[in-house]
Amino acid sequence: MPAEIRLSAPGVMWRLIRRDLLLALRRRAEVANPLLFFVLVCTLFPLGIGPDPAQLAALAPGVLWVVALLACLLASDGVFRGDFDDGSLEQMLLSPASLYLLALAKSVAHWLITGLPLALMAPLLALMLQLPAAAVPALVASLLLGTALLSLIGAIGAGLTVGLRRGGLLLSLIVLPLYIPVLIFGSSAVQAAAAGLGYSGQLAVLGALLALALPLAPWAVAAGLRVSIDN
Repeated sequence: MPAEIRLSAPGVMWRLIRRDLLLALRRRAEVANPLLFFVLVCTLFPLGIGPDPAQLAALAPGVLWVVALLACLLASDGVFRGDFDDGSLEQMLLSPASLYLLALAKSVAHWLITGLPLALMAPLLALMLQLPAAAVPALVASLLLGTALLSLIGAIGAGLTVGLRRGGLLLSLIVLPLYIPVLIFGSSAVQAAAAGLGYSGQLAVLGALLALALPLAPWAVAAGLRVSIDN
């Protein structure tokens, strides 16, 4: 019996995540695109509205969150695209490994490659946008939770559209409505922190949504992959 079949569920997930991280290291330019988009848009934004610190501080929570959301969306199409193009996705579907674990591992890898770097880069850009220092912890915490949610939701759209040659627009139409609650509570947490108010309620909602998405989203991704590959 092959060694892979005897692996436990955590072992299968670790191998899949490790594989995606190694592939990301080989495709640095492609992986860096969403991060560069995040940095460039946030950097150019003050040039468009002016250098007024008060105005920048008022708009910073929404700007940072909208740009982070779009950066995650930009990277979502590639969750399964590379594996589909080289035929490895079909091999994964035919393997004895659980498709649910495959979907969860791909979502986790996407977050490690895209969402986590965005959350770590955000404080520098926040200070450039004059966001109060007291709101930076709320920004990082909300992005850590929110980008994980965006990765899970984006994987659903990627699974449904991976079989389409030009599925980027359809992917956006599918996932953007689902992104809206994440955007609302994420930016609201940062705005509350900037105003000196409590933001634990918004983070609790994001945490609850993440706890709900973790068991359900991989199941939806697996179903979407079956539909896309069968067709």
